Amino acid sequence: MPSTARAVTVLGQEFQVRTFDIPDPAPGSLLLRQELGGICGTDLHNWQKGIASETLMGHEAVGIVAGLGKGVSEDYLGNPLKEGDRVVFHPRNSSVAYGFRGTDQPFSGGFSEYIYMTDPQNCWVKFDGPAKVGVLAEPFAVATHSVMRAKMEIGDTVIVQGSGAIGLLTAAAARASGAGKVIVIGGPPERLELAKRLGADVTVDIGVYRDVTERQKVVLAETRKGEGADVVFECAGFLPAFPEGLEYVKTDGTFVEVGHFVDIGTIAVNPNLHFLRRNLRLEGIWGSRYNHFVRGLTVLERNEYPFADLVSHVLPLEGVADGFDALNGTYQLDGETVVKIAVSGAA
Repeated sequence: MPSTARAVTVLGQEFQVRTFDIPDPAPGSLLLRQELGGICGTDLHNWQKGIASETLMGHEAVGIVAGLGKGVSEDYLGNPLKEGDRVVFHPRNSSVAYGFRGTDQPFSGGFSEYIYMTDPQNCWVKFDGPAKVGVLAEPFAVATHSVMRAKMEIGDTVIVQGSGAIGLLTAAAARASGAGKVIVIGGPPERLELAKRLGADVTVDIGVYRDVTERQKVVLAETRKGEGADVVFECAGFLPAFPEGLEYVKTDGTFVEVGHFVDIGTIAVNPNLHFLRRNLRLEGIWGSRYNHFVRGLTVLERNEYPFADLVSHVLPLEGVADGFDALNGTYQLDGETVVKIAVSGAA
């Protein structure tokens, strides 16, 4: 193992690839050789606002065990763990999550060549699947949490607003949980084609139906009797999507807000029309917990859906800025539509 390795830091909106000493794993800790680190919408929104202090970002990651601290012999589930095993981990903990820490904790983020896991109550799990699926473990835990919070029932009509990674994974989670019909609203067409492969029955392209009133008619026509969906998941993270989504919920239905993990402002809704008259249940989910993470892994490891195809682009550490720029602009990179961008420390 080398004595130093590289990691990406960000300050304001400027990225820098820095070199740090690789630590010897302390008792109870785990050192991973990073394979992939996903760029999340939360990363993007925080970057858009500007990062106040130099930070090692990246909270969606998968890696290979490079070193185990004293006392570490198994994963969170009690499976035996050894060097060379592939591992995914939940970033949440009692203090600051992995991917949101400063340079005083080198290799605490996923945009790096190594990841050093030091928290006393880590949730790391040996993963039996390809790296491109493993890197989706954290966002799929969010999708799992969303579907569980919705209390979906078999045969429900489901609408998912947004065809980014969270929206696509939520569509897959809803289908795996027994949804009778899944409708995905989003774009561009390449993402919507992938949505169908991940379990969507119907897709509605916002590039084709730009007028909200026209789009609403098209969407509601796909629901039973045109009355709306049993469950609507707002995964777009776009403020106007919130009141639009409320219009898609049937009487006694459920609306789950998933997309706004970063405060990007406020928008008006009508409590009487949007909530009371529909007897609507409103749920908001904040990330995920360890139980959602573990439950989601069982679905990812079965790999019954083309999860790996969500990772449309893999960039080297030096290409992080290109990834953020693409997600902040045209959603195009190298002439192809972006879905999920991952950074590889091994590239």
